[in-house]
Formats: sequence, C-alpha cells, structure tokens
Amino acid sequence: FLSVTEDLVRRRAEHNNCEIFSLEEISLHQQEIEKLEYLDKWCRDLKILYLQNNLIPKIENVGKLKKLEYLNIALNNIERIENLEGCEELQKLDLTANFIGELSSIEALKYNIHLKELFLVGNPCTEFEGYRQFVVATLHQLKCLDSKEIERSERIQALQNYSEVKQKIREQEQAYLLKRAREKEEAQRRMQERKDKKQKQMESKLGFDSPDSIQNKENHQAEGDREQETRRTVEDDEEEDRRFWDEPTPYTPEARLETHRYLEEKRRAKDNIRESKKREKPLWTLVTAEGKVLNVNVPKLHFSLKDDEENNQIILDLAVYRHLDTSLLDVDVQPTYIRVLVKGKPFQLVLPEEVKPDSSSAKRSQTTGHLVVSMPKAKEIILAKQKVSSTSIKDSDCNTLQKHARRSIQVEKLEVDPSKYSFPDVTNIIQEKERIGQGPIRLQPEKITETKK
Repeated sequence: FLSVTEDLVRRRAEHNNCEIFSLEEISLHQQEIEKLEYLDKWCRDLKILYLQNNLIPKIENVGKLKKLEYLNIALNNIERIENLEGCEELQKLDLTANFIGELSSIEALKYNIHLKELFLVGNPCTEFEGYRQFVVATLHQLKCLDSKEIERSERIQALQNYSEVKQKIREQEQAYLLKRAREKEEAQRRMQERKDKKQKQMESKLGFDSPDSIQNKENHQAEGDREQETRRTVEDDEEEDRRFWDEPTPYTPEARLETHRYLEEKRRAKDNIRESKKREKPLWTLVTAEGKVLNVNVPKLHFSLKDDEENNQIILDLAVYRHLDTSLLDVDVQPTYIRVLVKGKPFQLVLPEEVKPDSSSAKRSQTTGHLVVSMPKAKEIILAKQKVSSTSIKDSDCNTLQKHARRSIQVEKLEVDPSKYSFPDVTNIIQEKERIGQGPIRLQPEKITETKK
C-alpha cells in the first residue's frame, strides 16, 4: 500500500518553502494514498487538510492535530467515522462519496464542539430512513448538513422523535453490515479467481502446461511465429480488458480498490514495454549489403566539409553540442569516409577524396566547441605551393639577371683602352722580394707556422 511519505509532504509544501513543521495547509488529493499516517507528528500546526480522491480506508493519525479546522476526505474508502475527538478546532468535515454505513458512528463527533458543517452525500447511510433527523438530533452543534442549513424547528422535531428514529437507524445498520459481510466474501472470492487465472496464463506463456507445449515452444522460434504470438497476446489483453469493464460489480471499497489495482497493473505493463523499447538500441544502416557506405546524420547536427588545397587536406567541422563531454564522442576516420558517434548516435559522411586515416587529427574548437577533424589527402601533389615557389624562383632569376646585366654595363663603362691612354704600371713599383717579405700580407709558410706555435 501507498502511505504518506515525508518526501511527498515536502513536495506538496512548496508554498511554505518545503518546511513541514510550520505547515498550516496541505493538499494531498489524488496521490493514491492507501494509509494515513505521520501527519500528526510532522505537521502539528495544520489547519486545512485536503485528502480527497485517494484510497484511504480508515480515519487515523489525525487526532493530535488540535488546530485542524477543515478536513476534506471525500472520495475515499472510509466506512465509519472515528479518531477525530482530538481535533478540537474542527469546524468543517467533508466525507462525500465514501462508504459510511455505520451511521451511529457520527456520535463520535459530539466532542467536536466547534463543528458547524458536515457532508455525507454519496454514502450508503444517506439512504437510511430517518438519516437526516438522526444526524440533526445527535449533533446539536451542527449548523449545516449536506449543504442544507439546519433550522431550529427541524432540530426540535428531530429531538422529539429521536428514540424512534434511532431504533430504525440501528435496524438498517445491521442489515447493511450483513450485506457488507457478504460483499467482502464475494470480493475475496473474485480476487482469488482472478489470481488463479493469472497464474495459469503465466504458466501457459512460459510453457509449463505440458511437455508438448515445451516442444512446441522450441519448434516455433521463427520470426513470423513470434509476431503471431505477440498479436495473440495483445488480442488476449484487449479481450480481458473488455471483459473486466463490461462485467457488473457492486459499488464497494473492494471493487474500487480492485479497479485501481487493475489500472495500476495495466499502466506498469505499458511503462515496462516503453522502457524495454527505450533500452533497445535502434539498428541504423550505415553500410548496405552491397558494401556501399551511406551518409547518415542521426544526431541531426549541422556540419561543413572544406577542401583545404593549401595544406592538401579535407576539414570536417561538426557542430556538436557546446557543453558535450568529449568522452561521449567517438571518431573513426577511414580512407573513404568518416564516422562520428555522438552519445551513441552515428554521424557518417562519405569523403569526396581518399584521405590518410593515420595522419588525421580531431580536436574541439575552443570558441565554438565544434569538433574539427583534419584529414590529409592521400595524393601528395600540392598545387598551390608549387605555383607560389615557381613564381618566386622566376622572380629571383629575373632579379639576378638584371643585376648581372647592370654589372656588365658598369664594367664596360669602367674599362680603359690602353691604346688611347697611357698610365704608369703601378703593379711593379715594389720589387718582388721586398713585397713578399715585408708586405702587410704575410704569405710565407715559415712565419705562419711560427704564429701558430
């Protein structure tokens, strides 16, 4: 069963900054609660408590809420009024659409002297003869019953016939309690039948009925048989669902609880199927049976593919998520295509030219966070560089030729025709011996060796 948990109370106490000790109002409606507990320990200052539309069978663990003024516990499985004596400030009690048949249990509310409004609409006790007169005569402090104000004359009349009405109520109560005992037995029998039927279905599905069924299970493992079996199971579930909702059932706490359990079971089965589908990784076709590599972009990422002719390489810029951990990326470069797994989802691109996988490099851009993969081309002809180098060589050759030309022109201008001009020969002014021995350039080997020593 589901009970009130501290986590649930804190989540429903957002208006109080998730503090439960000083909580004055809380709404725990439609939480599938089957047991009411802990609230009198955690939330002592509660003034308003909403518990409608749950599966609570008994009023309990609220008796210490002395400041409680309004308790709404409508649409539950409560069969008698009890354990509210300690709620000294209780002014309004809503028990609409429960299963209260022990109308005499309202006598427990005599001690709630501030109780002004009481709602019992939709309970079996409201069908009792003399129901309203009994409640009005029993609870003197009430001002309003089932949204109808209690007149003074109505209370006087109810008090006058109180003993007779009380006797009638007791008799109807006894008849109702006997009926409830039979309903409980019937509900127990139905539950056991459903449990046995479910057990048989499980055994038949697992093939425990007979050795023949085991042999059949082994012989029918083909894909078509499995699909047929799945279809048959779905049809059986639909038939069971239709039978469950078409079958008439009494309006009792057990039937309401059974319906809830049935819906919960169906919901869990759907959730399990959904989870199993999520766990199964889809099989993406990356390479066809003929060996053709396909372009695939499962993560749906933007990308650009550039041909860097200057560096003779192909650059892929893949716009992976900026804050994605690099460990979630797996790059695989092949000669004719590149494959990147982004969180397990493949991105595959066929390259326009063959590349060198061993020389390729992958890095993350520090500005955009994109994945940048550089893949050198297999052909090593770099046209752009050759053009630049040849032009530079040609330019340098032109420059040197021009320089030589200029020099030759200058040399021609500086040459002197010895027939026209006569100059003294200054090369032999100093005799050979004196020039070799005494000149500033000492070329004699003997003196060179002395200098070295």
